[in-house]
Amino acid sequence: MNLYQKLMILSDAAKYDVACTSSGVNRSGSGRGMGNCMAPGICHSFSTDGRCISLLKILFTNECVFDCRYCLNRSSNDIVRASFTPDEVCRLTIEFYRRNYIEGLFLSSGILKNPNYTMELLYQTLYQLRNQYHFEGYIHVKAIPGAAQELIEKTGFLADRMSVNLELPTAESLRRLAPHKTRKKILAPMRQVQLRRKENKEELVLYRNAPRFVPGGQSTQMIIGATPESDFQILSVAESLYRNFDLKRVFFSAFVQVNQDALLPALPGGPPLLREHRLYQADWLLRFYGFTAGELLSEDHPNFNAALDPKCDWALSHLEEFPVEVNQADYYTLLRVPGIGPKSARRIVKARRHGSLDFPALKKAGVVLKRAVYFITCGGRQMYPLRIEEDFILRNLLQVCGHRPEEPVTYRQLSLFDDGQMLGEVPQELKLTGM
Repeated sequence: MNLYQKLMILSDAAKYDVACTSSGVNRSGSGRGMGNCMAPGICHSFSTDGRCISLLKILFTNECVFDCRYCLNRSSNDIVRASFTPDEVCRLTIEFYRRNYIEGLFLSSGILKNPNYTMELLYQTLYQLRNQYHFEGYIHVKAIPGAAQELIEKTGFLADRMSVNLELPTAESLRRLAPHKTRKKILAPMRQVQLRRKENKEELVLYRNAPRFVPGGQSTQMIIGATPESDFQILSVAESLYRNFDLKRVFFSAFVQVNQDALLPALPGGPPLLREHRLYQADWLLRFYGFTAGELLSEDHPNFNAALDPKCDWALSHLEEFPVEVNQADYYTLLRVPGIGPKSARRIVKARRHGSLDFPALKKAGVVLKRAVYFITCGGRQMYPLRIEEDFILRNLLQVCGHRPEEPVTYRQLSLFDDGQMLGEVPQELKLTGM
């Protein structure tokens, strides 16, 4: 199997790993290597049809000793298997970077032989990429649960971000669908990365030139829809991970049925992408708006209204807190108004130092009035004479943010190749040269 065939197999096999994230790392190039990291983001390249291409996202191998029921690469599946060598991953990364197709590498892997053996291969890959190929760009690598702590630590000093997939929201679901994995083994490397990052921050205060350990932080991923957990349970798990493990991001991945198994849901309507979207919106409210999972949902109201974004859903359930007077409310109260985000809330607080605001001024500040108008007053007056009644507001909001897809939603992996033709001969310009 040649390198191009391996790339076809292992880039496609990586499509269920979520990696749409900015780097969060500022690191200028040393002048002796290739690449650098910019905190605002890593996306910079677009294909001819408008898709953004940012990371070379691949598995090191799709061979796996585990038999997780939801995974395409499970050991019992009869699929074509392939594995890179560390040098092949390095060559791919450097050559794609030179062609401006990517700005970084996302490297995950199935479990080849055992966790230690796999983690050692990932470490060797990053070591060669940093020290032999002098690549100074962004690298996101998976930490393998069950691998030795020293291997994870050595790899963490070479990566910008690490992640350990939680896989499923609860330990019970993990036992049901991934019996070879345990919550304890998954959380152990998370805790190790958290504690080592804390120690590293203290080292950097004392020694400015000390090596940096996972400067972009760590993240995780949960599969949504494969198991019966409610949105409240899922959001509570995410909130706990942020609070107890200092995670940068919790990613949600809509379950895609790639295996036929009696323990997996049928999902006749396809992957629950709208539910995934609502969970991401709620996650944003947890991280930037000051909400808690217990405020957004409860045991009595365990799932989001799919037709409304979570903030509007919350506001309709708490009409006693509205309307909010924008000329008097504090920053955090303004954040709870649908249609007002952090940026517009800061603008409001700053602008009203110089006088009272009216509705045209709110529009200039970036407030989405078609949502906010039901929940605010300016100088004690509404923009229009509106009833603060749940049914009335709901009917109007559904016209603004209701989900009415005009065509089926598809689940498709981004391609590094503009034409999307992966079966023909390799284009001459994409043939990798020797170093």
